[in-house]
Amino acid sequence: MTAFGPRRDTRGIVDAAELLARVRFRRHEPAPELRPYLEHYWLIDWTLSEPYASHVVPHPSVNVVFQRYEGGADGGPGESVSSAEVSGIGLELFTQKLLGVGRVCGVQFRPGGFRPFAPAWPVSRWTGRRVPLDEVFAGAGAGARGAPADDATAAVLDPESDHARVAALDAYLLAHGPAPDPQAEQAMALVEQVRTDRSIRRVSELARAQGLSSRSLQRLFSHCVGVGPKWVILRYRIHEALERAESARPPGSLDWARLAAELGYSDQAHLVRDFTATVGVPPTAYARRVSDP
Repeated sequence: MTAFGPRRDTRGIVDAAELLARVRFRRHEPAPELRPYLEHYWLIDWTLSEPYASHVVPHPSVNVVFQRYEGGADGGPGESVSSAEVSGIGLELFTQKLLGVGRVCGVQFRPGGFRPFAPAWPVSRWTGRRVPLDEVFAGAGAGARGAPADDATAAVLDPESDHARVAALDAYLLAHGPAPDPQAEQAMALVEQVRTDRSIRRVSELARAQGLSSRSLQRLFSHCVGVGPKWVILRYRIHEALERAESARPPGSLDWARLAAELGYSDQAHLVRDFTATVGVPPTAYARRVSDP
């Protein structure tokens, strides 16, 4: 059974300690009716005099993101720009430059959990894309039930209290769903199984355990999650490798060969290849970087 409540790990955040030293980051639980479909809300505020680039290895999750940025190129006063978008599953390392004063209020859906809010299209439609909020929800036939995106953006971003921002996010999402979807529920359960059961290392194993063909499983994931099951399995491996590298004590002491075996790789070289392709640096170089004071 899925345990509801905001996650407390930093999986997916590259150099998490460095980011959290520069921004105020919080997670909050959504309304009870939304918890089966959402991981959590995530709120970030910052005031920076110098630019900082944050990096995230994306989860297999769709996000809805309300954001406001202020400040010019030198970090001084500048125009305030607000926006709201649906951010599909990112296939590449996501980099965001932070500068000046900013605020982001995000919704991280459970893998498969976005489908009941936009049932008109397969979730793979949004993969690798960032799309204005109205394009997704109005097109899904739900726009008439909720406030326009501009109004919702102000309602979410204007309040100073987390409680008011969370209430505005709840109100917006409850006005747009969720619609019952047994396939989405099945997909959410399967991804949760992949995330928590380290014995699942191949798509064929997951399909066989569910009495599905690999092709049927692929279609289900494309329709409801947005990426294939092999991608999900690989992404959770890299998330765990990142977290293990950052939490190793003493710093830099992680046994990468042993971790590769635990994650189901045939050898360390395959883990190194996937880690480097995803994060941009080899795992040992990353471990040295995060261990430097």
